[in-house]
Amino acid sequence: MKTLTCLEVWKEMDSITTNGSIKFNYHRTIDMSDYLIETDLFPRNVLASYTMWNLGKDLNPEQLSVFSDQRGGGQGNYREGIIQKIDNVVDALQSFPRSKRAVITIPNNSFAHHDNDDDAKCMREIHFRVDGTLINATVFFRAQAALIFPKNIHFIGSLMKEIGRRLTPTVKPGQLSYLTSILVNDRE
Repeated sequence: MKTLTCLEVWKEMDSITTNGSIKFNYHRTIDMSDYLIETDLFPRNVLASYTMWNLGKDLNPEQLSVFSDQRGGGQGNYREGIIQKIDNVVDALQSFPRSKRAVITIPNNSFAHHDNDDDAKCMREIHFRVDGTLINATVFFRAQAALIFPKNIHFIGSLMKEIGRRLTPTVKPGQLSYLTSILVNDRE
């Protein structure tokens, strides 16, 4: 399968789903060297605010003011326990470089109720591995709205960059194997 840029994947997602189509088991290999996709819904400052929040950083009132249901609501809140999860992945990769346990699980509710949007996290797991000077990952989504992809890919790329930086300054984001069970255009 050809490796695509984040922007190429986003354009493909939008094209596939624009007429309301649903695509099941959408998979792509993505080059994560540039994971910034700015849109009207997600300008750079909004992407930065959501990513900082989901990486466990404190935000000022101006940064918090950009949060909205249209931009993902509670389904896109991956913050709970993330600092400890990142620490665990870094430790796994430092202690056991070929570890199969360098995994971040996103859902924090072991029994997510189907009618509670905040329980129904779209991103489920991210598996990390280091190949030379690249940190590569595999991510599993329950569902992805093409409209929200720029926010999710920015978080994933920033997460890869943070883990790589903590391992050694020479480790950079490489490739992401991306799989979503359901691909739609927007959150409706």
